[in-house]
Amino acid sequence: MMKRNQFKGIVAAMLIGGAFTLSCSGNRKTSESMEENYEKGTFGYDLNYLSEKDSLIVLKSDDEKAQVILSAKYQAKVFTSTANGLEGKSHGFVNYNFFDAGIVDEHMNGFGGENRLWLGPEGGKYSIFFEPGKEQVYDNWHTPKGIDIAAWEVKDVTTKRAKFIKEMELQNYLGHNLLVAVERTVSLIADSEIATSLGVVMPKNVHAVAYATENRITNRNDYEWSPETGTVCIWMLDMFMPSDSAVTVIPYHTGDESDLGRVVTSDYFGEIPSDRLIDENGILYFKTDGKSRGKLGMNAKRTTTLAGNYDPISQRLTIVTFNADPDAIYLNQEWNPEKNPLTGDALNAYNDGPLEDGSIMGPFLELESSSPAAFLKPGESRSHQHNVYHFVGNEADLSPIAEELLGVDLGKAKNIFN
Repeated sequence: MMKRNQFKGIVAAMLIGGAFTLSCSGNRKTSESMEENYEKGTFGYDLNYLSEKDSLIVLKSDDEKAQVILSAKYQAKVFTSTANGLEGKSHGFVNYNFFDAGIVDEHMNGFGGENRLWLGPEGGKYSIFFEPGKEQVYDNWHTPKGIDIAAWEVKDVTTKRAKFIKEMELQNYLGHNLLVAVERTVSLIADSEIATSLGVVMPKNVHAVAYATENRITNRNDYEWSPETGTVCIWMLDMFMPSDSAVTVIPYHTGDESDLGRVVTSDYFGEIPSDRLIDENGILYFKTDGKSRGKLGMNAKRTTTLAGNYDPISQRLTIVTFNADPDAIYLNQEWNPEKNPLTGDALNAYNDGPLEDGSIMGPFLELESSSPAAFLKPGESRSHQHNVYHFVGNEADLSPIAEELLGVDLGKAKNIFN
């Protein structure tokens, strides 16, 4: 294992190069904006705060209402976004407590970020988070550095788009070292493109920010990734702010379990109580108040490749879309090497909450998607698309969007757990 002072030196050298690259792009936060003071919870506040941590990339719409913060130092994360400029609400979860503590955690460095690329599987026979032979429990769980703390390289950047790359070596539970090249592109989606891509009419009084992420992995080994060697998948995780009234809404394909599999796996961290998860024959409602830890999963046959979250307190409707293949193999990410590694989920949702000792990382809520298993020959690649759309406005204006995409009236979604 690399000594901490050696690691810090390498990171510092990478950041010097990264700062020079970004300062030439025209996307760095200006000294003028840094002089402004913004209320906590606004995008301007997070922009000031995060600018002290890295030379950021900020994607902007022409009117600068829609903005997205990206960071090469922090693994090409989308840290947060806004639909209403610097004074608008910040949509992503930024873990100020972890940043301010200034520690390096051996298990996972939870800086936050409303969209990040991870690789799976987390647990199981093919796990890349546990060393071979180690019991799959928290004490032995370690996030690979390439998706946890190592800086990425900026390949290309404009005011509307940024591309990042990273080479990784990942040892899996079977003892194989997988050489993986990762490429990630984040692109701002214009308002006119939002309506087209989702097939909705944008109400006049609704503000939006949206971005597309194209994520690609390539096999750099000289052998094929197979069921015998193990493999990986692309795993996208979105961390948003919860609230007492926030609810995740997941439409799904109805049908016989023998054809489509079970509707939902709801016992990742113990069974989600019935007062927090409601199934209404085609739509799942999941309470996301950040007060009770729970995670659910849905397979590729059931998912409609779309999920949402509504927070009436912040007047935010979030939609995520992703690609899925109902005929493909997805990896099981459970912490159990005895389970079949080739039966997993395409969609996950998470609500944070206190652990047994009372501590809590967030709170936050998550929407997640995964690619199929990457059984690739040398030089072959697999891609995964995951897009995020935030709509901000009053309930009456947002509800038609939710009805069109999720099949849900927001008045009902807001009150379903009351």
